[in-house]
Amino acid sequence: MVTKDQRRRQLAREKFERQHERRVQAQRKAVRRNAVVAAVLAVVLAAGATAWAAGAFSPDSKNNDAAAADVSPTPAEPSKAPDPCAKPAEGNPGTEQWKKEPAVTIDTAAKYTLTLQTTCGDIALDLDAKNAPHTVNSFAFLAGKGYFDHTKCHRLTTSGIYVLQCGDPTAQGTGGPGYTIPDENLKAKEIAGGTYPAGTVAMANTGQAHTGGSQFFLVYKDSPLPPNYTPFGTIGAAGMEVLDKIAAAGETTGAGDGAPNATVVINKATVGTS
Repeated sequence: MVTKDQRRRQLAREKFERQHERRVQAQRKAVRRNAVVAAVLAVVLAAGATAWAAGAFSPDSKNNDAAAADVSPTPAEPSKAPDPCAKPAEGNPGTEQWKKEPAVTIDTAAKYTLTLQTTCGDIALDLDAKNAPHTVNSFAFLAGKGYFDHTKCHRLTTSGIYVLQCGDPTAQGTGGPGYTIPDENLKAKEIAGGTYPAGTVAMANTGQAHTGGSQFFLVYKDSPLPPNYTPFGTIGAAGMEVLDKIAAAGETTGAGDGAPNATVVINKATVGTS
């Protein structure tokens, strides 16, 4: 006999998976569209046309080669709601890409922390190097390169599941470091029941195995999700308060899944040991 709570969780999971599939299809269409635009541009340039100088084309399709590594919606129009966060520090996201995952050099017996200094407050994470060594190693590598600095957290969900998604320098949901990392820690007892508990940090992916890149999500309330997303750490109490403030400001679509109303920018990300 299926209880009402079990049915609710099942419907939430199915909704999330449908959203993932729609976003993957939309990203594939965007990649094909950009390929057509690039081909047209090449023909125009070869013919000596002046359309580029006149601004007929805009080079805003960078990092589409990393689209398959991460999943999130296209950001909505900016909200007119009050912004509870501070102005971002000066600087721009990096554009560097790497062809392969960095070699694992972390000490899996050590305790690593990731501090996200955001416009809304600091979010401190305790990382699980023992059970997610590839993921933690990748974050240590990328943070050391300044990859997350000046990046915007581009997605907030406020219905069914409750997460803030970050880690994409393009803020379009299609960015990644150029490589993917394997799924890890999917047998963790914390997520075995089909719920990612509040305070979990986990990797985003395309819905396919081993497609995590740099995008990750922070769970601010218990969220019914299948155990397909690498859990690699937990969020401290002060960080949860920051997330609650961001969530309280809502998201731009009003439908429960869109860009945060708050301007959530990671001014700097630092990985250290404790």
